[in-house]
Amino acid sequence: MSGLVIKLAPGERLLINGAVVENGDRRSRLSILTPKANILRLRDALHPEQARTPVSRVCYIAQLVLSGDADVADARHQLLRGIEQLSQALRDDDSRAQLDAATQAIGAGDFYRALRRLRSLLPREARLLAAFAS
Repeated sequence: MSGLVIKLAPGERLLINGAVVENGDRRSRLSILTPKANILRLRDALHPEQARTPVSRVCYIAQLVLSGDADVADARHQLLRGIEQLSQALRDDDSRAQLDAATQAIGAGDFYRALRRLRSLLPREARLLAAFAS
């Protein structure tokens, strides 16, 4: 079986193509077979007031596409522009690899994969901002 496999904790919620789905009382696994389905774990969702840093803002734009709250063409443009700006600050090899993978995912219309790659940069950004503030 191919596709995306999501493991859910009891009571965990996720958004699938605009519909909120809640897991029952037991752990479970969902196999998403529809290609390019828009999926967002609600526990991972950023709230608008949390999108205060450059990486979190770009993540939030990708999240808006997955929730159906943003026009794909506009969001694609904003995401690519944001990634280009991030590449000016995040110059290490791993960050560049994540940004490149996110760019490829956006080009392919896979905003879930782009969001995953961009979210992986949040801890690095937090360390850099903390070091800069000291």
